[in-house]
Amino acid sequence: MEIDLLLRLVVAAALGVVIGIERQWRARMAGLRTNLLVAEGAALFVVLSAYGFVGDPGTADPTRVAAQIVSGIGFLGAGVILREGFNIRGLNTAATLWCAAAVGSLAGAGMYLIATVGTVLIVGANTLMRPLGRLLDRQRAARRTRYRFEVRCWEDDQVHVRKLIVNALTRPELRLRSLHGQDADQRGQVEVHAIVDSLRRDENLFESATSRLSLEPSVNAVSWTVEEDDDEEDDS
Repeated sequence: MEIDLLLRLVVAAALGVVIGIERQWRARMAGLRTNLLVAEGAALFVVLSAYGFVGDPGTADPTRVAAQIVSGIGFLGAGVILREGFNIRGLNTAATLWCAAAVGSLAGAGMYLIATVGTVLIVGANTLMRPLGRLLDRQRAARRTRYRFEVRCWEDDQVHVRKLIVNALTRPELRLRSLHGQDADQRGQVEVHAIVDSLRRDENLFESATSRLSLEPSVNAVSWTVEEDDDEEDDS
């Protein structure tokens, strides 16, 4: 029995290493050691839940500990997700950690074949699917609408207005290309210009942002215009 349990832990660690090598090679936040520890920890919890309470009086459910791995690993994954302006980083790393926990759980349950196949699929998703994802991103980027967002404010409020613009335009389908200010016609005022690419033409997003910014005391005027629309160019 003990040899079988030790084998499960060794297999979980080995599969965690396989997943972690790919992450470490790409210099991700959760690399070799993190994925190894996640897989090994999940296996330990599964072994504990299956064999640690055998003969324990009461109504202890041996699957309860294993079930908590699914939700518990979410807190660890949330720690590697970062938001940088319009972009969100770490989602793939968090998903890989979640999958590493699943692989470790399978190994801890003695399901070696399923755990091995799962590892191959995880590594394949992070490597073989990467070129396909980039191709789709390029195709999506080729069909986009570019907007110019202009806000007029007092010079002293320029930094605050820049933050308001970034917050107002933060959407998954939007990408900020540039943000700069220049002197306005009226003395003491500046115009802050934001160039934004949208994956789809949705003027409601900019109407909503305009409405919110127009209510700010530091904003004197706000407007937006369509710079380019690749969909219209393709149809002509």
